[in-house]
Amino acid sequence: MEHLINDLHLTGKLVTLPQVGHEAFGEVFYYLTLGVPRLSGAEDLLPVTISERLLEGMDLAIGNVLSIDGQVRSYNKVIDGVGRLLITAFAQRLNEVDPYRNPNLLQLTGTLCKPPAYRTTPFGREIADLMVAVNRAYGKSDYIPCITWGRSARFSSRLHIGDRISLNGRLQSRAYQKQLPDGTCVEKVAYEVSVSQIELVAGSHLEPESYAPAAPAEPSQEVE
Repeated sequence: MEHLINDLHLTGKLVTLPQVGHEAFGEVFYYLTLGVPRLSGAEDLLPVTISERLLEGMDLAIGNVLSIDGQVRSYNKVIDGVGRLLITAFAQRLNEVDPYRNPNLLQLTGTLCKPPAYRTTPFGREIADLMVAVNRAYGKSDYIPCITWGRSARFSSRLHIGDRISLNGRLQSRAYQKQLPDGTCVEKVAYEVSVSQIELVAGSHLEPESYAPAAPAEPSQEVE
């Protein structure tokens, strides 16, 4: 049986109060935004989906600290006639807040489902964007955008569609400017995994000695 890994831990402050999002199998799910701190002092504003069961009896206010364990999930939604891939942190458990624990931890094992997009910035930094399919129960899959840096980006550029990879990192939000057909620009926010460590799972096309080294994450400061 395939060993599935999609483990996410987040601790942060409540930026928006829970609002009713959708209902599935008679269970109501709420949407909220969590502000999760980075070591740099910046903050990732991350969308969270959470069941009414976990919120029962809670009197939440803006600024409250929440600690959740769960998974990164994706779903498709048609916006302005165009299908969009939306990313959310899906809460499965609420925890006691541990001030000594990293507030943003993610482990994924999945399959590369698009060719890596490798590039260098004007400052010479190497980046590779990956799309990783992660299976979950009932035959469903989540499609998670990931970004790698430096040596990890060079390694990622050699991957092929169908390669099984395991990675550690954090879920991040990234603001960028998108130019519209009329020449104006609007600010958008992307959600992706900033990868700190990546390696191949046995069975890849690469030789074993080419498995990725544990490369430290480089700070994600580039915008599109």
